[in-house]
Amino acid sequence: MRPPSPLTYPFDALPALGRWTTVAPGVHWLRMPLPFALDHINLWMLDDGDAIALVDTGFGLPEIRSAWDAVLARLARPVSRIIVTHCHPDHLGLAQWLSERTGAPICMTQGEYLGGHALWAQLPGYSVADMLTQFRRHGLDEARLAALEQRGNGYRRGVPAMPTCYHRLMDGDALEIGAHTWNVIAGYGHSPEHAALHCATLGVLISGDMLLPRISTNVSVFAATPHDNPLKRFLDAIARFKGLPSSTLVLPSHGRPFTGIAPRVDELAEHHRERCDALLAACTSPKNAGELLPTLFPRELDTHQVMFAMGEAIAHLNYLVHGRELREVASDDDTTRYISTALP
Repeated sequence: MRPPSPLTYPFDALPALGRWTTVAPGVHWLRMPLPFALDHINLWMLDDGDAIALVDTGFGLPEIRSAWDAVLARLARPVSRIIVTHCHPDHLGLAQWLSERTGAPICMTQGEYLGGHALWAQLPGYSVADMLTQFRRHGLDEARLAALEQRGNGYRRGVPAMPTCYHRLMDGDALEIGAHTWNVIAGYGHSPEHAALHCATLGVLISGDMLLPRISTNVSVFAATPHDNPLKRFLDAIARFKGLPSSTLVLPSHGRPFTGIAPRVDELAEHHRERCDALLAACTSPKNAGELLPTLFPRELDTHQVMFAMGEAIAHLNYLVHGRELREVASDDDTTRYISTALP
């Protein structure tokens, strides 16, 4: 039987589409739909004097544009800036449209700006073709590879237009928004240079995708950096949040606002350790990532989920190789296989 959750959720009601809920003085919660199993994203509005600052923008769909039109009409005040936590389509998707619609500048880190352009333009190492080559090398079956190829560049469907210029954010930057200072906390592993925002006077952390209350954010390896160790960077990044006060209200991109930073970070570290241990137990004989998908994800996966699952499986395997718990071994089928270093 699971122990009770160490997290508390101060808000039971969810904002209706096109409406918002105030969660702290000058901090407002929007919720927009997503066309996936993960069916929503939380967006945030921050009072900025006589204007409003937006944090994240939603997926590039007509109904999300309509919802924003309704929000902006009700606000009846200008948008001062558009802050994007990271380059994934549910966050960056409508940033350029909103910037053109409102005249507000887009603020994001350089890693996210360039990473988004690499995905949008299908640059080497970030293209669907290179992803398929990577997944084939790691043992994904041809049927799933064909489904991913047919799916094509899903990134452009979620991000109809990329920003052509931006205001650069960096770790440690202090943003003066209205009467409050928000400090940028850069995070890694989930995306190139994720920007969370912390306001000490309000006791609020806009955590983006770095800290979610009920699910673990995806951590994947790109074809451009096949031996990368993003899982270690992710775990190191979220450990920084444990230095914030325990009373901090966390505003995640998915799920409800919550308190309980330290226990949630510990839960996530334990979760990833459990996944690594499951892989080690399975790798008493050489295995590739495709064969190990059921070990990490013992359920049916749609094509969208397979993409994330393969990236995450490779990330965990790389983590174990970097930690010298697994090693790569030669394979007769030209796939990358792994075996426990505890075995000869």
